[in-house]
Amino acid sequence: MVDAIERRLISSGSAFEAVAGYSRAVVDGDYVHVSGTTGFDYAAMTIDEDIAQQTHQCFHNVGAALSQAGCTLDDVVRVRYYLTDVKSFEQLAPIFGEYFARARPAATAILCGLVDSRMKIEIEVTARSRSHP
Repeated sequence: MVDAIERRLISSGSAFEAVAGYSRAVVDGDYVHVSGTTGFDYAAMTIDEDIAQQTHQCFHNVGAALSQAGCTLDDVVRVRYYLTDVKSFEQLAPIFGEYFARARPAATAILCGLVDSRMKIEIEVTARSRSHP
């Protein structure tokens, strides 16, 4: 008999999740898929104008979602960075390295527009839980 795969939805508490029909993260078996996450401080619903500060806040938000799933940034196996300005990559690369020095996930940087002009970066990750055999 095959065990049922655990599927659990994780919310940040944002009303937009219900409006747009998505979850901050989805735990699917050993994998945790974290939606594209921006630099908004969800508690205050503010966003810093500085892209470096937005990036740190993105990692804070991603880390919080992973924590709810029983993971950390060290469990990330895949990351996608969505940037609005190609020139920002050089500035942000050391910040990415700071957070992923241990995980060293497969990574892609994508240049694009985001849904709010205040947003300069969005980060999406997939992690694999080490708590399962």
